[in-house]
Amino acid sequence: MATDRIPRKVGVVGYGRLGQSLVSRLLAQGSELGLELVFVWNRNPGHMVGSVPPALQLQDLDTLEGRHPDLVIEVAHPKIIHESGAQILRHADLLVGSPSALADQTTEQQLLEASHRWGHAVFVARGALWGTEDINRLDALGGLQSLRVTMATHPDGFRLEGPLAAAPVGGSRTVLYEGPVRGLCPLAPRNSNTMAAAALAAPSLGFDSVVGVLVADLSLTDMHVVDVELTGPPGPTGRSFAVHTHRENPAQPGAVTGSATVAAFWRSLLGAGSPPSGRGA
Repeated sequence: MATDRIPRKVGVVGYGRLGQSLVSRLLAQGSELGLELVFVWNRNPGHMVGSVPPALQLQDLDTLEGRHPDLVIEVAHPKIIHESGAQILRHADLLVGSPSALADQTTEQQLLEASHRWGHAVFVARGALWGTEDINRLDALGGLQSLRVTMATHPDGFRLEGPLAAAPVGGSRTVLYEGPVRGLCPLAPRNSNTMAAAALAAPSLGFDSVVGVLVADLSLTDMHVVDVELTGPPGPTGRSFAVHTHRENPAQPGAVTGSATVAAFWRSLLGAGSPPSGRGA
């Protein structure tokens, strides 16, 4: 349905698979949804040639102010949030597509301070996390005692750093990491975003108490599997509330982002791109 309100101007930072999908949909559907794409930036500008109109290609991220965005969507790499997140918030709301960046406490504090100073909002995309709102509500009511997120996929789908990059994969299924999400994020910045989203949805536990498990599974050549397990405190009978969800997300061999995650991110974009009176990602 066409809208008669002033379009929200949107910029996209990152032009990998997810960025390409978002840009394509914004160009095709943005006007009817009250969204106007005003720039696309990519670390390698050559990847935009032939698919992003030249007028929309932003060569220098530091010049985004000239495009007057209302919302900037980051779908590049956590480094962008570390290096430019606070600066982006001087000029626009920010939808963080790499929440693993927020495991760094300095970065998180910088974004909070910039948001308050400049009056712009920070949104976090839920990505592949199933049940985000339920986790958040349970946590707010004091009913969350433990939260564990396991992501398993073929090792070709991992982009690991530090000691994890050299970790041997033995047998058909190998646990590469099990521990606090904060410790995993810098080692697997592109493969821990689901876990980071869980830590942000459950602030009473946060990055230090939500457990992340990263599993290399040679049988999962075309999917990412995410298991979310949570428990509440014991009730009057001594038994605890418990939930276990199992999500199988189809993915191209070697892909970091699963197919269903792309659709979920579009919904987060629409939530963040709504008018200030009723928005939320």
